[in-house]
Amino acid sequence: MRAKGVEFEVTYINLREKPDWFLEISPHGKVPVLIVDEIPLFESNAIAEFLDEVTEPRLHPSDAVQRAKHRAWTDYVPTFSGLLGKVYYCKDVNELPGGMDEARVGLRKLEEALEKSQVDGAPYFSGSQLCLVDAAYAPFFQRFQMVEDKLQSGLLNDFPRVRAWAQALADNPAVNGSVVDSFNDEYVQNLKRRGAYASELFEAA
Repeated sequence: MRAKGVEFEVTYINLREKPDWFLEISPHGKVPVLIVDEIPLFESNAIAEFLDEVTEPRLHPSDAVQRAKHRAWTDYVPTFSGLLGKVYYCKDVNELPGGMDEARVGLRKLEEALEKSQVDGAPYFSGSQLCLVDAAYAPFFQRFQMVEDKLQSGLLNDFPRVRAWAQALADNPAVNGSVVDSFNDEYVQNLKRRGAYASELFEAA
């Protein structure tokens, strides 16, 4: 919605204490939920697809084959986020090398995808403008980069296209303006609750 300039209002939910009204409109108990004309829509990809159909500019390719490819890469997000989570949610420093090896599997796939999809050095997945693939991956790179500032693992060094893509997403106002001002503190607390090694590094800073 930020990329498209759509006006909206946000209600933030404490996912550790989900109110009853929220559970009534979110069958899976997850965010985001988008309420349109009093009708709740849920699941990120479904919401993004809906918004792309009803508002301009379109963030999916007009070509049907390319659009299907983009959808396939948004479908890969849960797998990729799980692999990347092996790094920023690792329990101790001894788990980090193994987590990085697993994350490299997903990063290698993305590096190859970017090599095929990027155009003339444009910063995003398939051009100079954000697309739905960018929107799908941005939150996970945002969280990774917060942790990487402390871990200094160098995980992205072997994946220059992914590294540049992640930085371009982080620099985009539609991305970095999409979280609450207290997001960093909230995320560090989340790391701590999960027993992540990275939380110790934030506390030591």
